[in-house]
Amino acid sequence: MEHTYKYKMAHNLLVFLALLFVLMTQGQGLDAYLEQAETNNPEVQAFEGKYNISKEKVSEVNSLPNTEVSAGYFVSEPETRTGAQKARFSIKQMLPWFGTITARENYAASLSEVDYLDIVITKRKLRLSVSESYYKLYGIKEKQKVLQENIELLKTYETLALTSLEVGNASVVDILRLQIRQNELEEQKAVLGKEYTSEQTFFNKLMNRNGNAGIVVIDSLALFLQKEETKKTEISVHPELEKYDRLFESIQQLELLNQKDANPNLGFGLDYIPVAERSDMVFSDNGKDIVMPMISLSIPIFNNGYKSKTIQNQMKLQIISAERLDRKNKLEALFNAAENNRESQRIKYNTQIENLNQARDAEEILIKNYETGTIDFNDVLDIQELQLKFQMKQVEAITNFYIQSAYVNYLSN
Repeated sequence: MEHTYKYKMAHNLLVFLALLFVLMTQGQGLDAYLEQAETNNPEVQAFEGKYNISKEKVSEVNSLPNTEVSAGYFVSEPETRTGAQKARFSIKQMLPWFGTITARENYAASLSEVDYLDIVITKRKLRLSVSESYYKLYGIKEKQKVLQENIELLKTYETLALTSLEVGNASVVDILRLQIRQNELEEQKAVLGKEYTSEQTFFNKLMNRNGNAGIVVIDSLALFLQKEETKKTEISVHPELEKYDRLFESIQQLELLNQKDANPNLGFGLDYIPVAERSDMVFSDNGKDIVMPMISLSIPIFNNGYKSKTIQNQMKLQIISAERLDRKNKLEALFNAAENNRESQRIKYNTQIENLNQARDAEEILIKNYETGTIDFNDVLDIQELQLKFQMKQVEAITNFYIQSAYVNYLSN
C-alpha cells in the first residue's frame, strides 16, 4: 500500500515537471517572436516616430515670438532743432506673460505622454495578435497530426478487412467504405494545409517579414486539468485607461495655458534715428542721434474667445471622463468573458479526455471481436469517426484555452 502511494506521488511529480517544461519551452519560443514583432512591426515604428515628434515639440514651444526688426529711410527729411532726420531703425521683442512658456511646455509634454501610451497600447495589441496567430498555427498542425493518425488507423482497419474478406467475414463494400473515409481525411488534411499557409502569411506580416518565412511552432501544449486559482484583477491601470488619464491631464494643462494667454503680453523695443549736423548753426547737441527705448503692452480687452475655450475645455473633460468609464466597463466585461471562456475550454478538454478513453475502450472491444471473426466494420467506422471528433475538439479546446489566456494577459495589469 505504501509502495503504491509513493509510486503515485512520483508519477504525479513527473507529470507536473513535464507539463512545466512544455510551458517553459512554449513561452521561450513565443517570446522570441513577440520581441521580433515589437522591433520590426511598421505600426509600432510609426507610433514611435509620432512620439519622437511630440517630444521635439516640447523644445519647439520653449521659444519667444520672432524679434521684429525694421528700417526706413526718410525721402523727405524732417528738420529738427538738432538737424535733419535721415533714417529710422527699430527693434522690438514681445514677451508672453510670466509662466506662459512653462504652461506651453507642460501642455506639449502631456501630449507626448499620450503618444507614448499609444506605443504601449499598440505593442500590447500586437503581442495579443501574434500570440493568437501562433496558437492558431499550433491548432492547425495538431489537427493535421490527428488526421494523419486516423488515416494510419484506417489503413490498419483496411488490412484487417482484407484479411476478413479472404475468410468471408467482410465484404468489398466494407473495404471501399474504409478507403472513402481515408480520402475524406486526406481532403480535410489538405484544406488545413491551405489554412496554415494563410495563417503563416498573417503571422509573418505582423513581424514585417516574408510571408513564406518558416515558423517554429511548439510540438505540444500542456493544459492543467484542474482550475487554477486566480486573483481578482482590478482593471484600473490598463494602458488604455491610463491614456484617458493623460488626455484628461493634457486638457487641464491646455486650460492653464489658455488662462496664461488671456493675460497681457509685454513688448520691449528700441528706435534709433540718425540725425545730420546743421551747417548753419553751432551748438552742443548739433547732429545728435536719437535713441528711443520703448515698451508696449498687448491687452486682450475683448476676451470672449478665451472664455469660450474655458467652457470647451470643461466639456472636453466631461467627455473624457465618460469615455474612460465606458472603456473601463467594457474592458472589465471582456476580461470576465475571457476568464470564463478559458475555463470553459478546460471543461471541454476534460470532457473530451473522458469521451476519448471510452471510444478507445470500444475500439479495443471491436479489435478483440476480430479474433472471433465477428467484427462489424460499420461499427469500426462509427468508433473511428467518434475518436476523430473527440480528438479534434480536444485540440480546439487547448488552442482556444491559450488564446483566451492571451486575452486575459492583454486585459489584466
